[in-house]
Amino acid sequence: MGPAPAVAAVRSAVRASLATLRRDPPARSAPLLLVACSGGADSLALAAALAFEAPRARCRAGLVTVDHGVQAGSAAQAARVAAVGYELGLDPVELLPVTVGAAGGPEAAARAARYAALDEVAAALDAVVLLGHTLDDQAETVLLGLGRGSGPRSVAGMRPLDGRYARPFLGLRRSTTTAACAALGLEPWADPHNADPAFQRVRLRAEVLPLLEDVLHGGVAEALARTAELLRDDLDALDAWASSALPTLIDGPGSTPADLPVTALAELPRAVRTRVLRAWARAAGAGVLTAERTAALESLVTSWHGQGPIQLSGDVSARRASGRLQVSRGPNPGER
Repeated sequence: MGPAPAVAAVRSAVRASLATLRRDPPARSAPLLLVACSGGADSLALAAALAFEAPRARCRAGLVTVDHGVQAGSAAQAARVAAVGYELGLDPVELLPVTVGAAGGPEAAARAARYAALDEVAAALDAVVLLGHTLDDQAETVLLGLGRGSGPRSVAGMRPLDGRYARPFLGLRRSTTTAACAALGLEPWADPHNADPAFQRVRLRAEVLPLLEDVLHGGVAEALARTAELLRDDLDALDAWASSALPTLIDGPGSTPADLPVTALAELPRAVRTRVLRAWARAAGAGVLTAERTAALESLVTSWHGQGPIQLSGDVSARRASGRLQVSRGPNPGER
């Protein structure tokens, strides 16, 4: 894509995202929009497009940059990004230094620290945070989810609008944001970590996706992103089905919120049943069930042979009695 079409594409993507936010604002009032900018091509193009479009949409727009402190010169780089924000006319501009831990490895730890800081500033300023993830990032996310076998939700990738986070560029290729920066005279920062093969995403980007494109004759990134979108639609439909099913199950004669009828549960498709069971357990105080605990709980419905209570989490357990699932609190020494 050439320079002029690239600029038009990034602005159009931001304009469409702003229109969505106006229709379904995640905050109580017209929100402040903050672009999370690292100085790379994706977030820099997003900052420039937001600075152009926000006044036309009568929105307030600012910039936030996070200094992870894990590379030499990171503070100076964050200050440069903040200066670009001011030059673009964005206000406020927030520079957030964070402390990166070690849990989950360097990628996960940096991400956790970054999102904690973004969550905090978004809540404090009643803001929506715009992220520069592109179609390429979406394709990488889908491949990571597939490789880890962590279920359909991870394979469904990132949402264009997720709470206080918006991702206007999920339909654009990384090459488009690079071309837009060049056309606008913006110099993106090349993060050394984005070329370090020690990181899984870097190897996916540099080795796996190019190989897939070659073997499958192109279009792989677009196909992965399209698959994620279709899967999100399916998952949302199943979530809605389960949400509507749960109240009907606990609203029968003599039932309580801690009771579920086994026969009615067994008639539900498994994808809906497991969602109902997880929601029911969460409402009972068991928190978010692991896949293992969900399977154990479901076995009280589908593989009943007189087994004892199932410990869900902490002091919450579930058992089957008189054709119903019931929860109780306290130690469960008889779990099996």
